[in-house]
Amino acid sequence: MSKRIKYTNEPLGNVKVVPDFLPAPEDLIFREEGVKVTIALSKRSVDFFKREAQKHHTQYQRMIRRLLDAYAAHHMRSLTRRPTRTRGERQAKV
Repeated sequence: MSKRIKYTNEPLGNVKVVPDFLPAPEDLIFREEGVKVTIALSKRSVDFFKREAQKHHTQYQRMIRRLLDAYAAHHMRSLTRRPTRTRGERQAKV
């Protein structure tokens, strides 16, 4: 980049202003409060996550945590969209 850029005062043409789509700085903080738990997983599952984590240069526990977070987020969203029914209404539908 030894060549200098020469700027001119020419019209830019058809310019479109787009709304700000970048997240706020506080939304970029990915770390949430953690809770330590003890859970027994199958050896097969742990081996799978360890292999995948090694392939993607990450930690297997982080992968499991993200999987659980995604599962919980999906189901929390679906619960808020469902109309609430009583237990009797659910049983009558079956």
